[in-house]
Amino acid sequence: MTETIIVPPLRRQPEFLKLWAGQTVSVFGDQVSALALPLAAALTLHASAFQMGLLTAAGWAPHLAFSLLAGAWVDRRSRRRSLLVAMDLARAAALATVPLAYALHALTLEQLYAVAFAVGSLTVVFDVANSAFFLLVVPRERIMDAQSRLSVSRSGSYIGGPALAGFLVQALRAPVAILADALSFVGSALLVSRIDVVEPEVEPEGDALTLRERLSTGFRFLLDQPVLRAGVACTATINFFNLAFNAIVILFMARELRLSPGTIGVVLAAGAVGALLGALVAAKVGRWLGIGPAIVLGSVLFPAPLLAFPLAQGPEWVVVSLLLSSEFLASLGVMIFDVNQNGLWALLTPYRLRARVTGSSRTLTYGVRPVGALAGGALGSLIGLRPALWVAAAGALLGVVWLAFSPVPRLREAPAEAA
Repeated sequence: MTETIIVPPLRRQPEFLKLWAGQTVSVFGDQVSALALPLAAALTLHASAFQMGLLTAAGWAPHLAFSLLAGAWVDRRSRRRSLLVAMDLARAAALATVPLAYALHALTLEQLYAVAFAVGSLTVVFDVANSAFFLLVVPRERIMDAQSRLSVSRSGSYIGGPALAGFLVQALRAPVAILADALSFVGSALLVSRIDVVEPEVEPEGDALTLRERLSTGFRFLLDQPVLRAGVACTATINFFNLAFNAIVILFMARELRLSPGTIGVVLAAGAVGALLGALVAAKVGRWLGIGPAIVLGSVLFPAPLLAFPLAQGPEWVVVSLLLSSEFLASLGVMIFDVNQNGLWALLTPYRLRARVTGSSRTLTYGVRPVGALAGGALGSLIGLRPALWVAAAGALLGVVWLAFSPVPRLREAPAEAA
């Protein structure tokens, strides 16, 4: 007779609660930098559309340059908690240089590029290590629920973060507001350092592999799985065009629509209501429609509403109403997509390969982001901000094509445990 093992709910798992709290603090701080850093470039240093694209690209370039190497390197490290803490503290230090330079009247665009690149590089290592550490903290039976809770925090940060950031920028100026994100990383480091889990030793078989073999293992696993392969192609397509959109949308709202920093923050925050709803219902949507159809739905519902941004014109109340509706629906879609997609990837990837597969997938899905950001900045300079937003929003809809010709739409339930 097989004994049934009852897995406690997440609210009774203190190690997950610490991880959740740390990431909640961090994502709230991230929302401040997400608005304050580009506004520091646009308003304090008077950056052009192309320079805004360069700034966005600088933050994402490390995902293309270092994700693969980070995956192979992290897989040979058995103490990943310490690595997470170190990356949090290093990111705090990098961000703290911005308000310091501003106070000394020495802030330049070149420094913003350098800080964005440094924080992006440290984030690559953190995220790759965290993808494997997550599997030690969360039981397999609770992975989808844990992804949903982490997304609730992220969507909650979308509600409070941008609005708070907008008003901090108005009250303190953009460079000083970035200090809030630096402090959030310190808080995250303190919480993660208290997580008590047993971290398995590195498997000795990896010692016989060359660096090239370790790098290729993640790619081979990723590309041999038709579900993962289609998901990576879809995500990469959406990310490319979404970063082209993001690189210029704040500049578009500030200069062409003439919205104040506070109003821009409210517009971005309002979409978080949709994100919060999406995070709360994403796992249920996956159970109701099936995990594959839920991913397909999210891949359309996320980019389609962004077409409203280049449509926006007329009185401010009409513009703001249109943008609020767009942000609500897009944020709802991205949470349905992310929760089900990330949960599926976690279930399909064994722990021993988790960091390498994450590094490989991020090379493709995140690596296109700096290219997309540069393309958005260049396109905005060449044809204007509004036409460039049309191209970016429409292009992101092409991501669903990869899913349509894969097993994903027919995948009703989570797969068996990865070997």
